[in-house]
Amino acid sequence: MDSAIKALKPEQVWNYFYELSQIPRESGNEDGVRQYLLAFAKKYSLEAITDKTGNVIIRKSASKGFENRPSVALQGHMDMVCVKTQESRHNFLTDPIELVLTGDFLHAKDTTLGGDNGIAIAIALDILSDPECKHGPLEAIFTVSEETGLTGAFGIEKETIKSRLLLNLDSEEEGVLYIGCAGGLEVRAQLPSVLEDIPSGYQAFSLTSKGMLGGHSGGEIHKQRANAIKAVARALVQVQTKMLFSAEGGTKRNVIPSTCTISFAAPVADAPAIAAIVEKTGKELSLEFGISDPGIKLEFVEAPLPKQAANASQSEAFIRSLYIAPHGVDAMSFTIPGVVETSSNLAILRFQNGIFSVISSHRSSVLSARDDVAHRMGEALRSCGATVSYEGAYPSWTPNPSSKLTAFCAKAYEEYAKKKPVITAIHAGLECGIINSQVPGMDSVSFGPDMFDVHSVKEKISVSSVERICGFTRHLLSIIE
Repeated sequence: MDSAIKALKPEQVWNYFYELSQIPRESGNEDGVRQYLLAFAKKYSLEAITDKTGNVIIRKSASKGFENRPSVALQGHMDMVCVKTQESRHNFLTDPIELVLTGDFLHAKDTTLGGDNGIAIAIALDILSDPECKHGPLEAIFTVSEETGLTGAFGIEKETIKSRLLLNLDSEEEGVLYIGCAGGLEVRAQLPSVLEDIPSGYQAFSLTSKGMLGGHSGGEIHKQRANAIKAVARALVQVQTKMLFSAEGGTKRNVIPSTCTISFAAPVADAPAIAAIVEKTGKELSLEFGISDPGIKLEFVEAPLPKQAANASQSEAFIRSLYIAPHGVDAMSFTIPGVVETSSNLAILRFQNGIFSVISSHRSSVLSARDDVAHRMGEALRSCGATVSYEGAYPSWTPNPSSKLTAFCAKAYEEYAKKKPVITAIHAGLECGIINSQVPGMDSVSFGPDMFDVHSVKEKISVSSVERICGFTRHLLSIIE
C-alpha cells in the first residue's frame, strides 16, 4: 500500500484508487484498466461484459429485500488526461502515478492525478465488492476515451444497458447535483507552409509563454485563466517582420494551454525592438492575469538558425489568425444564473514537418451558439488560408428539474448532509447527455467529491469530501425505489 493513502478512509476506496494509479490509462490506452476491471468482476463472481467499443459493464444482483427496486447504473470513465511539468520525466505509457498527500488533499508528483475519473471507478468498485451495502440491482458502466471525444459514451449499445437510472460520478464539486451539461464541437485547421530560404542578416529566436495554471476547459473556463497560445500570439502580432519555423503549444483539446513556444527568424536589426515588445507584453499580461495566473511569464531567447522558414506574409497571416481567434467565455446563461453558456478553448498549436495545425474546442448548452462560436474560430483560421474541419460534435444534456432521480438525489443528500444540495447544470461536457441519447428513457444525475485544477499538474482531490460522497452514494442507493 502506498504511504500516501495508508490511513485514508474509506480504506477500500483508496486501495482501489491506488491500484488504478499504478495502471497507465491515458485515453486510447485503457486495456490495462479494462483487464483490471474484468479481473475484479471475476474475483467477486460478478457478471461482466466488454462491448464492441471497449467499455466494461459489471452487474451485481440486488441486496436481500431490495429485489423489487429499479436497477441503477454507476458510471465513470477509465481514461485520464495526462499532463506533466516541463521538468518531469514521467512516461504515461509505462509509469505509475506517484501519489502525494498534503493535508486533506491528494495530488500527484509533477503530473495530473487521475482523480478525474479514477475516483468514480474506486467508489463503484467499493460498492460492488461490499456485501453489506444496501441497493437494488446495480450496473457499473466504465467507458473509454471520454477525454478525447467521449468515444465510449457514443459507443454505448442500448441492448447492453438494463438500468434507466444513471448516477454519473464525474463531477467535481460536493453538494452540487448536475442535471444538465453543455454540448461540444471541435475545430481542426491545417495550413501547409510556404517555405523560403532565410535571408542573410536574420537571426533566430524562440518566444515562450509559461507559468500559467491551465486547467479544464469546461469546468474552469470561467476562472479566466490565461491561454499560453494567445499570450505568444499577442506579442508576435506586434513584430513587423518574422518567419516562423517551429511552434508547439497546448497538450489536449479540453485543457487550457499553459505553455507555448514559437520560434521564428527576424532581421538582426529588429532584435532590440522585439525584446522591447516582449517585455511590454509580459508586463501587461502580469498585470491582467496577476490573480488568475500569478506565475505568467514570457521568455525571449536566441535559437539555432535553420535554412528555411515559412515566408513572412504567411507567418504574419497565421499569427494574426491566432490573435483574433476566440478563446474563453463567450456568453453566460440566462436560464441558470452563474453558469457559462458558451465558450471556446484555443487548445493545441503545432508547426511540424512543414504543416501549421490548430485544434480548438467549443462548448454551449445552446447548440446554435456552440456552432456559431466554432464557425467564428473556423473563419479566423481560414483568414490565413488554412483548411478547416468541424468534428466530434456531441449533444447538450437538457436539464429536467422534475425528474424522479433528481428528487431521490435531493432527498438523499438533505437526509445525509443535513442541508439542501445545489441543483444546476455544468458547462463541461458530461457523458450523461450522450448516454441519455443512446439509451431511451434514461434519467441521469451527476455528482462527485471536491476536486480542483483537473487536467493540470495542480490537480488535487479532497480526501474528506470523498468520504462524504461515498456515504451519500450508499445512502442514495438504499432509498431509490
